[in-house]
Amino acid sequence: MTLQGWLLILAFVAILVALAKPIGLWLFALYEGRRTPFHAVLGPVERGFYKLSGINPDEEQNWRRYAVHMLIFNATLLLFTYAILRLQAVLPLNSQGFAAVGDHLAFDTAVSFTTNTNWQSYAGESTMSNLSQMLGLTIHNFLSAATGIALAFALFRGFARRNMATIGNFWADCTRITLYLLLPLCIVYALFLIANGVPQTLAGTVDIATLEGVKQTLTVGPVASQEAIKMLGTNGGGFFNANSAHPFENPTALTNLVQMLSIFLIGFGLTYTFGKAVGNTRQGWAILAAMLVIFLAGVTVTYWQEAAGNPVLHGLGVPGGNMEGKEVRFGIAASALFSVVTTAASCGAVNAMHDSFTALGGMIPLFNIQLGEVVVGGVGAGIYGFLLFAILAVFVAGLMVGRTPEYVGKKIEAKEVKLAVLAIAVLPLIILGFTAISSVLQQGLAGPLNKGPHGFSEILYAFTSAVGNNGSAFAGLTANTPYYNGMLGVAMWVGRFFIIIPMLAIAGSLAAKKYTPESSGSFPTTGPLWTGLLVGIVLILGGLTFLPSLALGPIADHLAMISGKLF
Repeated sequence: MTLQGWLLILAFVAILVALAKPIGLWLFALYEGRRTPFHAVLGPVERGFYKLSGINPDEEQNWRRYAVHMLIFNATLLLFTYAILRLQAVLPLNSQGFAAVGDHLAFDTAVSFTTNTNWQSYAGESTMSNLSQMLGLTIHNFLSAATGIALAFALFRGFARRNMATIGNFWADCTRITLYLLLPLCIVYALFLIANGVPQTLAGTVDIATLEGVKQTLTVGPVASQEAIKMLGTNGGGFFNANSAHPFENPTALTNLVQMLSIFLIGFGLTYTFGKAVGNTRQGWAILAAMLVIFLAGVTVTYWQEAAGNPVLHGLGVPGGNMEGKEVRFGIAASALFSVVTTAASCGAVNAMHDSFTALGGMIPLFNIQLGEVVVGGVGAGIYGFLLFAILAVFVAGLMVGRTPEYVGKKIEAKEVKLAVLAIAVLPLIILGFTAISSVLQQGLAGPLNKGPHGFSEILYAFTSAVGNNGSAFAGLTANTPYYNGMLGVAMWVGRFFIIIPMLAIAGSLAAKKYTPESSGSFPTTGPLWTGLLVGIVLILGGLTFLPSLALGPIADHLAMISGKLF
């Protein structure tokens, strides 16, 4: 580890903490439905959308109606994307003449982008036409991100409202988030990327001559526009197979830093928005502090392990840290930081291959997702996932003090605790269940590149990434098969919506309750004690649930490595 590496990590955190309040206030304006500076230009677009679709943005919805509309919207988007991919060969903007995407791959990809997972069982530059990339995938990046933020707003209203049966309007939330937040930011972001060398063209390829005089044909396309929302919306689906390790997606150290910042930007802001919504910004800062404690611990372990390198290679006379699978222009520190950022959020973009990390260095990205991706998490999904853990944390605190717990003025009773447990239990049930099935079936065992603990880690990581709606991979698993495309598609859908439904039910239940002011017997939920309890609940639940599987995979892999054995 180097001083330069640590300065990068500390500067990264400092910039984001400084931006949390400004972006949080912007989000809070959208949460309340207030005007923004963009309303003068985009207001007619918003009103035109409502008029064409027959939507009354002022008509509030209860949690059931909010959930039904959200599910119908996402199911329609899934079918729309599936149709585009299956009809790709006869649709325009296909200058390279790509064939239609196969049925099981089209299913997997449509589910992946609908659920904000963006898992890719394909190489984008050799599979997807420009139309498929723009209309089928990039549009999803906007709408799945907007859905996540809208759902966070719904839960915020549950905590903030008193004696009400409604939690907002799904269509109004999604429209305002897309028009007044994601679209303006992405236009500026895309222009920045273009200025730094990221292509933005409808051309499919360009011919060049290398310095040696060899002719090469390079794939290009509308990369910058997809890259901007890919990062800002924590989507992660790359235009190219190498994702953010590709120089056309991530050309310089500056673009690498900005990409990492943009992955966390909205997630940081939403913590402040939550504090504003419940009338106490210290509540938001406490949640952000808990997220940062876990995040910095993960970065420390990953950077330490990657900088230490492989002792087996050291014994063969190859000194230094682990540079396998990393871009030289980024190095170990920026690659380790990127890996923890993208898995602490539900992004899945990568600038290095996690399959080539050391055993413990690769375990931290895996463990980040297994925690529920609540360490900042995906846009919207991270904060509402963390609030589910907060409900369990105040329940535990209530058991210790012997009274019904409150959180931000709302009594947390049996109904909310049961729903929170139900939502949190989805991840381990599907991750461990599908991993176990795939570890014994012939179709599942045909996927991993490696044998032994590392091969098991490849399977475990795939289902962890799918259920956690992350989308990154260990890169050693051959996933473009009917078995894995089908299983991963189901895992992604369950991992997204089987958590959302109980969460919205909690929002509806809380919104109907009266406000309960703090008293001398209330457990404080803004100080270091509360932050420590939150961290402990998240880590203990994740550790107890997934430690056996981690012991079979990366921990066993690490013990073999330090004993001088490589699988």
